[in-house]
Amino acid sequence: MVSKGSSIKKDDIRKKEIFLQLKEMIDAKLSNEIEVGKDLIPAAAPKLEANDILSGIESLLNCWLTEGEYCQMFERSLKNYFNATSVVLTNSGSSANLLALSSLTSPQLGDRALKKGDEVITLAAGFPTTVNPIIQNGLIPVFVDIQIPQYNIDIQALERAITPQTKAIMMAHSLGNPFNLTEVIHLVKKHKLWLIEDNCDAFGATYAGKKTGSFGDLSTLSFFPAHHITTGEGGAVIINNPALKKIVSSFRNWGRDCWCLSGKDNTCGQRFCQTHGELPDGYDHKYVFSHIGYNLKMTETQAAIGNSQLKKLPSFIDARRYNHQYLFKKFQCLKEFFILPEFEKEANPSWFGFLLTCKEPIQRDELIQALNEKKIGTRLFFAGNITKQPAYRDIVCRIQGELKNTDIAMNQAFWLGVSPGLTDAHLDYMFDAVQQFALNKG
Repeated sequence: MVSKGSSIKKDDIRKKEIFLQLKEMIDAKLSNEIEVGKDLIPAAAPKLEANDILSGIESLLNCWLTEGEYCQMFERSLKNYFNATSVVLTNSGSSANLLALSSLTSPQLGDRALKKGDEVITLAAGFPTTVNPIIQNGLIPVFVDIQIPQYNIDIQALERAITPQTKAIMMAHSLGNPFNLTEVIHLVKKHKLWLIEDNCDAFGATYAGKKTGSFGDLSTLSFFPAHHITTGEGGAVIINNPALKKIVSSFRNWGRDCWCLSGKDNTCGQRFCQTHGELPDGYDHKYVFSHIGYNLKMTETQAAIGNSQLKKLPSFIDARRYNHQYLFKKFQCLKEFFILPEFEKEANPSWFGFLLTCKEPIQRDELIQALNEKKIGTRLFFAGNITKQPAYRDIVCRIQGELKNTDIAMNQAFWLGVSPGLTDAHLDYMFDAVQQFALNKG
C-alpha cells in the first residue's frame, strides 16, 4: 500500500519534471532575438521569461480561475509598492480608468459626489481611455493644452480652466514623464478637487522622491503588453483615499454592496440581518447592489504572471531609463531637426517612449514611413488632439483657450521604443536611420 505522503512526493517529482520540459519549450519560444535590419524593432514590447509563464501555469493547477490567492498577493505587493490604502485589480488599464472615475459618482460621497454636468479637467493630447470615462458618466471634459517639450499640462492654462463647476482632474503622466505635481496638488487642495492620476505609462516614476500614482485620491495602472510589466491584459486602481476603498470594489464587482472576496460569505457577519432600500428585511447581502457597476475582475492566471513580473520591475525601469538617456545623448546632434523631450527638475521619469517633435524641413509622416521601411516601429502621440477625432466631434465639452501645442504634437510628434529588450545595437540602428533621413532633408 502506497502512503499518502509517498504519493504526494511522487506527484511533486512528476510536476518538477513536467515544468522542466515546459521551461525548455518556453525558453525556445522566447529566445528569438531581434535582428537589426531584419526583424521589426518594436515601439513597445513586453519582456517575458519562462518563469513568468510557468507562474501562470502554476496558478491553473489550483483549479481556481477567478479572483483568489494570487490576486490577493498581487494586490498586497502593489499596495506595499505605493504605500497605498488599498489596491483593486481589474481586467485592463482602461477598466481601471473607468472604475476610478465612476467611483467618484457614488452617492455615498454625499456633496462630493460627481453629478451629471460637472466638469472634469483633462488633456486633449493623450489616450482616449483617460477621457472616455468622463463622457460615459455624463460629465463634461474640459480640455487643456500641453507644454512642449514636457508634453504635460500647461499649469497656467489649468488654473484658468477651473470654474465652480470643476470637480476633478483626471490626466496621465505623458509617456512616463510626471506632470508638475507640486502645482497640480496645490490647485487640487485650493479648489477641493478630486485627482485621478493615470499612471499607466509611468509605473515606477517619481516626483520629489515620491512615486507617481501615490499623489492622487486614485491612480491607475495598465498591464497590457506594451507597459512596464504585463499580465497580457490587466490593470489596477491604486486607492490613496480610504473613503473610496469599498466604493471602487463595489463598482468592479457588479455594483454589489457586499465586499466579501470571491468564494467567501458573510465577512461582515450581517449577511441576513440588514435592511437596504425597499428590499425585504434580511435580504441576502451578497445580492444587494448599491451602485450600477460592472464585472471587471482580474483572473488568477493574470495575477500569477503579474506577481512574477513585478519582481523584475526595478530592472525594467532601469533599462527604460538607460535606453531613453542613450537616445537623448545621440540626438543632441540633431536638435536643429527635432525638439527633444524634457522633464520637471523634481521628476524622475519611468519612460514609456522616446518622443520627438519634428522641425522644418522634416515631415513627420515621411520620416515614420522611411523608418517603417527599415523595420523600425514608431507610434504617434496617441490620439493627437482628441477633439478632432471622429468619435468626439459631437461630444459636450469645453476647451480652455487654444490647443496650440496639442495640435503641434498631433501633426509633428512621434515616438520610438525604449523597451527593456532593446540593446545599444537596436538604439544605434534607430538613431542612424533617423539621422540619415534628417541629413538628406537638411
